[in-house]
Amino acid sequence: MTKHIVLWRLNKNAYGNDKQKNAQILKEKLLAMKGKVDGLLKIEVGFDFSNEKDSCDVVLYSEFSSKEALHRYQIHPDHQDIKKWINDVRYERRVIDYEIS
Repeated sequence: MTKHIVLWRLNKNAYGNDKQKNAQILKEKLLAMKGKVDGLLKIEVGFDFSNEKDSCDVVLYSEFSSKEALHRYQIHPDHQDIKKWINDVRYERRVIDYEIS
């Protein structure tokens, strides 16, 4: 199994929306990927409530059946559209991909 975790810090405003609205839009866009990519087993999106100085605003946690399934997700046209949109919404991104047996 392959896990893909992404954390974002969002701009205060983008596309005429505040950070909270864009976080919600991002969540909806990401969750809409469910069922569109063969091998995408699980997808969750959460919002930080701690407001620590080092915390991020949004996290994506996803599980894939394989590295190949993660690759299919990454090149999927809907995912490519999300990436274009999020580039104007976020100012920082962290990602980790790893496998478990």
